[in-house]
Amino acid sequence: MKLLALLLAIALPTAVAAGAPADPAGSRPPPAVDSVRAAGDTSIAAHLIQPEQLALALKHPGPHPVVLQVGFKVLYRSGHIAGSRYVGPGSKPEGISALDSTLRAVPKGQRIVLYCGCCPWQDCPNMRPAFLEARALGYRNVDALYIRKNLQEDWIAKGFPMREGEP
Repeated sequence: MKLLALLLAIALPTAVAAGAPADPAGSRPPPAVDSVRAAGDTSIAAHLIQPEQLALALKHPGPHPVVLQVGFKVLYRSGHIAGSRYVGPGSKPEGISALDSTLRAVPKGQRIVLYCGCCPWQDCPNMRPAFLEARALGYRNVDALYIRKNLQEDWIAKGFPMREGEP
């Protein structure tokens, strides 16, 4: 099992870098990804979720994940995932500081989903620093929303819940 987790940890970043989604079926991570999570892997590739997965989680009653936008304010103002909170760009010190402040009020066991949506996944400057910061603060139930191209195409155009303007 440990060998499988190690192989997956090596293979997933390569697949994501090539533009392939971690979960092509769009449902739930394969069992091997759960093994990597259990091993405490801090690789963002082991913690990707698809837009369809998040939309489904937000649709169902019950506890929802804390959804944080770690991109640029202009994008958040023009339209964002319903119920999400703006934190700030993960690529900037002020965004990381805002993420730290926001997370202080979130219990360590709470599920957190980070997203940006500014550009294609492989070019996003914000996701990796924000994800690594959340993990460094001790949050283990952190997922990164895999937005292949941008928020418009991968979320809004699919009719998933969104809100325009500031909350």
